[in-house]
Amino acid sequence: MSNATAPGSGPSTPVGDVDVLVVGAGPAGSAAAAYAARAGRDVALLDMATFPRDKTCGDGLTPRAITELIELGFADFLAGRPRIIGLHLHGWGADQRVRWPGDRFADWGSAVARIEFDDELRRFAVDAGAQMVPGTKAVDVDWDGDRIGAVVVEGPEGRRTIRAQTVIVADGVRSGLGKVLGRQWHRDTAYGTAGRAYAASGCADSEWMGSHLELRAADGTLLPGYGWVFPLGGGQVNVGVGALATAKRPSHVDLRPTLRHYNEMVRAEWDITGQPQRITSALLPMGGAVSGVAGRNWMLIGDAAACVNPLNGEGIDYGLETARLAVGLLDDVGEDFTERWPDLLTEHYSLAFSAARRLATLFTVPQVVPLLGRPGLRSGRLMSTVVRVMANLVTDEDKDVIARAWRTAGRLSVKVDERPPFR
Repeated sequence: MSNATAPGSGPSTPVGDVDVLVVGAGPAGSAAAAYAARAGRDVALLDMATFPRDKTCGDGLTPRAITELIELGFADFLAGRPRIIGLHLHGWGADQRVRWPGDRFADWGSAVARIEFDDELRRFAVDAGAQMVPGTKAVDVDWDGDRIGAVVVEGPEGRRTIRAQTVIVADGVRSGLGKVLGRQWHRDTAYGTAGRAYAASGCADSEWMGSHLELRAADGTLLPGYGWVFPLGGGQVNVGVGALATAKRPSHVDLRPTLRHYNEMVRAEWDITGQPQRITSALLPMGGAVSGVAGRNWMLIGDAAACVNPLNGEGIDYGLETARLAVGLLDDVGEDFTERWPDLLTEHYSLAFSAARRLATLFTVPQVVPLLGRPGLRSGRLMSTVVRVMANLVTDEDKDVIARAWRTAGRLSVKVDERPPFR
């Protein structure tokens, strides 16, 4: 097995042939590299950045993500991080504290800045045996018939190729290599725009994530989105705003001034001092709204496959899950993932994603938000159901009324989709 690159060092010795090349060292890519290396494969993990590096994100880890991290073997890292027991939801003069359900998934969440979280996951993959290739970008492929024969990369050593039996593409929402391979993002269903910043806070050790479902601009205009405050510990919180849009209803939310206004709105509640720092923004494909996610010997996972929850913008959990599922296929189906991978994504996510993005499309109409949000925030039982659905904490094994109703909504939604998820 290849020798790992020391954390923080430059590119490794040029990689020759490998069993698995993982492009992108975010949570999805690092998890895939760790799983594949632990299975005894020769793995190279490539990223255009050198670590540690920042990433636009809310930094929240839902119970679904926590469960997957424990499955991966990352529990020791989580032990020293915030333990968040639920959401403190606000809007229209009301608020509710809703604990995480904790039936099929962990009953707690967390929040860790991505500059730390991603670097630790990358180290975890290296410790498992993956060879890290930082500061190197995948720019093209050399085809061998209908297979990827080699990936063309550019880095400090110039342009070269890395040959691999299997390529796992985890290079994020824009997925540069995915575009080379034919990935297309379809914006007719809901997508997200989001901005985040960091702020000093006297409540950074809170056990609750803050969420404001009534998001307003500085002039009082109701916006099609929400705001959040996630406690990171150490005197810092992640403050952010997200907005929903479609091709027919593009987002006109000016994220930076909206975020600054929201920071002022929650300043007293969260004992925030100073101004928000390190403001960044991102565009998020959601709900499997991409096609071209696989070929003979390659697969797109995580954000690259638009595996982002349309109702809360969460993608880390799906990144970790799709990493595990993708590596699980390496022994099961030989070398052809062209149909099996989108079929597997459809099996796991299609019902929830289709229903969620249809509901999210309704939320792009600002007037709809109070009609649905106001009664929920006045009923603890109803809000618990909303949190369970929004965080996709419903599984196929759940047989209760809510779970059956959500799956039924998904089946009906898929039937009328002009373009189902991942197709």
